[in-house]
Amino acid sequence: MVAIIDYGVGNLFSLKSSLAAIGAEAAVTADPEAIRAADRVILPGVGAFGDAAAKLRATGLDKVVSQVAAAGKPVMGICLGMQLLLEKSFEYGEHQGLGLIAGEIRPIADVIPAGLKIPHIGWNALSFGKTKHPLFKYLKDGDCVYFVHSYYGARCEEAVIATAEYGAPLTAAVARGNVMGCQFHPEKSGNAGLAILRAFCEMEGNVC
Repeated sequence: MVAIIDYGVGNLFSLKSSLAAIGAEAAVTADPEAIRAADRVILPGVGAFGDAAAKLRATGLDKVVSQVAAAGKPVMGICLGMQLLLEKSFEYGEHQGLGLIAGEIRPIADVIPAGLKIPHIGWNALSFGKTKHPLFKYLKDGDCVYFVHSYYGARCEEAVIATAEYGAPLTAAVARGNVMGCQFHPEKSGNAGLAILRAFCEMEGNVC
């Protein structure tokens, strides 16, 4: 079973519908015991980093995510959920993340050419580099996914498993052991997104 963490932030039921489309059992839940009992956990999120981090901590679910990660179960963050996995964010101040992956969140305006629209909204091709992570085993270089973001993962080079070009190479996905994250939305990315979710659901603990 896949637990989709409900902490008041995220496109939860669209994600659950996408998992159902690939035959995966999923539950939207804020129950710590249900999350700990799940085979895999997804941390979704949309909105501002500081608000989302505060909600996660207010519910105690920050500790639950860390416990599940420490237990070796596959954990995936999506969009803001990915950003929360890193150490900190500089979105409207400085805010602490979960620190499960080394790196920080910074404005894409710092690195893309002037004149490109912010937020970055739309379909962009993924590039996997020399070694493809198991999360992308059903995809090929150049497959497109859907982004909506104004901030990106920086200083996380060792964890980057995919990039996308938007005037400059931007972090599209990161991973450290059994913890991984996508800046884009698999649940809005058509067949490519479903393939990513399928690969995630096939992962076993401590192997990705």
